[in-house]
Amino acid sequence: MIVRRLGELDGTDRDITSANGNWRSRRLVLAREKVGFSLHDTVLYAGTETRMWYANHIEAVYVIEGEAELTDEETGQVHELRPGTMYLLDGHERHTLKVKQDLRTVCVFNPPVTGREDHDENGVYPLLTED
Repeated sequence: MIVRRLGELDGTDRDITSANGNWRSRRLVLAREKVGFSLHDTVLYAGTETRMWYANHIEAVYVIEGEAELTDEETGQVHELRPGTMYLLDGHERHTLKVKQDLRTVCVFNPPVTGREDHDENGVYPLLTED
């Protein structure tokens, strides 16, 4: 059994800030736990816009605080995100998040991330594995 508290991750290798400073993610469960998914508490900051494309992962996102606009770049469809909203990127959709108020989310990735990933120039996380 693993028990972790979010604050215990602050300042560790599980506390990741994006290269562009748009978000901070604290990874509660990573690939090294070998459970088939990773679990993240992620905050995207107000006034930022982040383009992403999880070409190698499926991501489920549950919004617990804040407001943002999610655009499916493939269809142009726009969704308002607020607490209680879930979205699932089950088709590897290219998407953009425009954050109106700091957006706090709980995210699940499959396959799990290692904690070393950052979005490349296309918004993609590379597919890394634990050695």
